[in-house]
Amino acid sequence: MITRTLDIDSVRAFLHIVELGSFTRAAEAMSTTQGAISLRLKRLEDRLDCRLIERTPRSVQLSARGAAFLERARELMETHDRALAAFATTRQRLTIGISDHVAGPELPALIARMNAQDPHLLIDIRIGSSGDLLQSFDRRELDAALARLHVGRGDGEVIAEEKFGWFASPGWQHRAGEPLPIATMPEPCGVRTMASRILDEAGVAWTETFVGGGVSAVSAAVVAGLGIAALSPRMLPLGAVDVGPRLGLPDLPRLPVLLHSRVTDDRSREALAALSAAFRSAVRG
Repeated sequence: MITRTLDIDSVRAFLHIVELGSFTRAAEAMSTTQGAISLRLKRLEDRLDCRLIERTPRSVQLSARGAAFLERARELMETHDRALAAFATTRQRLTIGISDHVAGPELPALIARMNAQDPHLLIDIRIGSSGDLLQSFDRRELDAALARLHVGRGDGEVIAEEKFGWFASPGWQHRAGEPLPIATMPEPCGVRTMASRILDEAGVAWTETFVGGGVSAVSAAVVAGLGIAALSPRMLPLGAVDVGPRLGLPDLPRLPVLLHSRVTDDRSREALAALSAAFRSAVRG
């Protein structure tokens, strides 16, 4: 008879390490320390009497036994979460605003990470500009908001910083003597404000040639050759290139991404911690 039992938190720590590829990011997702994550993994490995993770200075990789255990660990967590959900009287909702300049192509992965953290938490995602979302947050229409740093605000937790550049389609050429054509989002977009201020301070003549209601629309205008745009490399349309050095344009700063939250319950805090860890992982590549 098998008398050994598995600690659920240790199994969850193992899954976070594998899926986020880092002890540090696993600790962020579980709102604990890297030392605590290492201890939980050791407890699990001792219980199973095998090494699950091969550690190197730059990465973590599954061992052969770890790969064999991975699917069983996921099944165990799903069963555990379903058992708890069977006793829930209502399904809790977490309403999160995510800036369009922040969401990016990783949005499906971010949502999946929160769902994996708590499959029975109803996640309500709103996409918009940082300014609009922060106004909604202040009106208590959102439980949390993931947004760019906004002028006049000193609240929020910085969870990442992203570099920006001036991007255009590969064949785009600037016509000498004409104002720099800019594709951008409408006011009060913070990236728009930042880019226009930097161009004005550098004495670069510019003009709007396209205003899009979202980053995807601005990216499409860049691909279509309508002009250049201030974008994070994470948001790049296919084939876009950084033309800033060639045109002698001023460097764009790294912009912080902040999490604004008013949640106090453990379930919502853990889901937001998982979201933050997954976003840091996406930004760091």
